[in-house]
Amino acid sequence: MISQFFVLSQRGDNIVFRDYRGDIPKGSAEIFFRKVKFWNADGEEEAPPVFNVDGVNYFHVKVAGLLFVATTRANIPPSLVFELLQRIARVTKDYLGILNEDSLRKNFILVYELLDEVIDFGYVQTTSTEVLKSFVFNEPLLIDAARLPNLGPASIFMQGNKRMPGTAITKSVVANEPGGKKREEIFVDIIEKISLTFSSSGYILTSEIDGTIQMKSYLTGNPEIRLALNEDLSIGTGSRSIYDYSGSSGSGAVILDDCNFHESVHLDNFEVDRTLSLVPPDGEFPVMNYRMTQEFKPPFRINALIEEAGQLKAEVILKVRAEFSSSITANTIQVQMPLPKYTSRVHFELEPGAVGQTTDFKESNKRLEWSLNKVVGGSENTLRAKLTFSQESHGNLTKEAGPVNMTFTIPMYNASRLQVKYLQIANKSKAAYNPYRWVRYVTQSNSYVARL
Repeated sequence: MISQFFVLSQRGDNIVFRDYRGDIPKGSAEIFFRKVKFWNADGEEEAPPVFNVDGVNYFHVKVAGLLFVATTRANIPPSLVFELLQRIARVTKDYLGILNEDSLRKNFILVYELLDEVIDFGYVQTTSTEVLKSFVFNEPLLIDAARLPNLGPASIFMQGNKRMPGTAITKSVVANEPGGKKREEIFVDIIEKISLTFSSSGYILTSEIDGTIQMKSYLTGNPEIRLALNEDLSIGTGSRSIYDYSGSSGSGAVILDDCNFHESVHLDNFEVDRTLSLVPPDGEFPVMNYRMTQEFKPPFRINALIEEAGQLKAEVILKVRAEFSSSITANTIQVQMPLPKYTSRVHFELEPGAVGQTTDFKESNKRLEWSLNKVVGGSENTLRAKLTFSQESHGNLTKEAGPVNMTFTIPMYNASRLQVKYLQIANKSKAAYNPYRWVRYVTQSNSYVARL
């Protein structure tokens, strides 16, 4: 299957390297990094996830700022290799608690032991954290999470008055805690990625939600879990679908186009009361993946306008309105807009009193960038940009600029209205058992575009 596996830092340092078949010359990691760093083919800014150099196929994914790479001379399905790389990253994070360069270097013996169990002579054996616990006995050397910057997916939940424990995401599922006590807790995350396109007049042209229900369990004994979703949930609109449930046809109904479940999920009662039963395996795993193309309320409205403002001049007006509740705050918002190729200078004007906003003009690719640290629901933010051209425009400005692209993260918000109504944990003993339950929501942009 694969010949080599290695992990590189953003600087190109080789952190982990394993050669399984010996059929690829040494120096492949250096060849790969040089090719990715200085990629410039067919006008593309970044290297594709798979490419070929001198008969060697290089597959890579970026996880937590690290490059996970596999090489092979064989013609194998790329999706298979990408899934393998993602699973190796996931099982490594399950064992180490934190996935970064420091944790890999500190636990390189454990990482190599994991790799030897996951892959044998280039063929996959298992990627299950639960199965690997029977073969891997080294305990990780934990990294102090307090020293880490508050970045990445874990940080999006560290907001508001009710915060999760600081070590909730950054602890290992296999390591023993100091004092021998284990905090009984389980996390369920509903993560949705939105793809949406607005017309120049503000109408929605296309809309789609790709969602997943992620679970991470720190419960001893792997008790059975019952997860109840919306009672008015319908999946599939055609009568031939095995998941075609009548549900409620009212305005509050949640209608998903399709979904798939983890192999540990039992659907015996799903048709009756929309309840999923499962015995969660160790580590983080997707309970359910789903897709929705029904109409939904967009979290943001974008209005963009570009018009001439005299000879060799034009003005751009961008307005972003948050359509969600004022009790919710979005973060890491970035708006980008390609400008005409003959744009030479840009002067920005923000609203009076604007805080936590930055602007920039990338002259190399003629792109306007507007970053907002936080946006409170119900608020509207405006940016004016005065453009200076190096030559006269002989065409339509709206065809030479745009579209506007937006990226964002909104904790404790989901556009589909899919909810976990309750999370029930089976207790076989008569003793009091009340583990911590954390159900969290987050919406992120996948492709959020407004045409001019």
